[in-house]
Amino acid sequence: MANDTPIIDLRSDTVTKPTRKMRQAMADAEVGDDVYGEDPTIRRLEETAAEMLGTEAAIYLPSGTMGNQVALNIHCRPGSEVVVEVRSHIMNYEMAAMAALYGLLPNPVYTEDGIMTAAQVQAAFRPDIYYLARTGLVALENTHNMAGGRVMPLNRVREIQEVARRAGVALHLDGARIFNAAASLGIPVHETAAGFDSVMFCLSKGLGAPVGSLLCASKEFIVEARRVRKMFGGGMRQAGIIAAAGLVALEDHVERICEDHDVARYLADGLAQIPGVEVPVYPDTNILMCRITDSYFNKGVPEGANAASTFVDRLRAQGVLALAIDSRQVRMVTHFDLPADAVSRTLKAASEGRSK
Repeated sequence: MANDTPIIDLRSDTVTKPTRKMRQAMADAEVGDDVYGEDPTIRRLEETAAEMLGTEAAIYLPSGTMGNQVALNIHCRPGSEVVVEVRSHIMNYEMAAMAALYGLLPNPVYTEDGIMTAAQVQAAFRPDIYYLARTGLVALENTHNMAGGRVMPLNRVREIQEVARRAGVALHLDGARIFNAAASLGIPVHETAAGFDSVMFCLSKGLGAPVGSLLCASKEFIVEARRVRKMFGGGMRQAGIIAAAGLVALEDHVERICEDHDVARYLADGLAQIPGVEVPVYPDTNILMCRITDSYFNKGVPEGANAASTFVDRLRAQGVLALAIDSRQVRMVTHFDLPADAVSRTLKAASEGRSK
């Protein structure tokens, strides 16, 4: 690979760089002390986010993990259970924060495709008996990262919401890529967010901003969220400098998000034609999961290695970065920073990797 050939980075959509317009907006941002509520750029971002998602208010936070954990802290008493899908981000990739920080227990629901049903959620609720933990929250993830970016059908969401409402259980949406979900469903993002007590989304994933997430909910909820954010060390003072990039992301990058979905599907079509590479689930959005079988390796899997990591290593040698999820699964995520020849070069690298 020539030194001047750009790397194709498919590890995540978090690897994007700020656009020129974002950098200019950051340089020109009007700022103040946000801990005092005096940063006008952050206030504008929060108002914009709340309006887009159809909630009363929003709060800007450094990360999606903090947004999720602030919400869990407010919704649940210590000793409560949180109903989640077994592969969810909240359960697996947030350092067991719900348990470590405030004594919550995940109650995982096992599914084939990452999408829980209302019946499964209802079955996970604990009866009101003094020696059982109470069900404090249902947390959904849309899109579902480790289920291959799967999008929850709107009717499935509404059925779960109805079950939770009848049981008096709160609902939180980990909507890190909620704009991808809305684009895939062909509906406004506020419809995707409707019916939840709180919704978190990330600016730094499909929307391409360098940092930051929003937690959206009622005014009363967000007042409490500011207290919890402070407890977590999330007050960021003159953070309008980075919030400005988030405003550009919401203005410029929502409409183009379907382009990333198209690229993921073109890539899936090509990978599925390579012997030994399986694409079990056709991408709903910009996340593609593929499975590497032993038949991919003409000369066998190197001793002491596993199929996924060996596949990823061979791609890396040709300037393509991907992420091994386990011994067989590889994740690829498309985004707006990919070069125009990303699909063709990735398919070429994957095809040539068989002969090494």
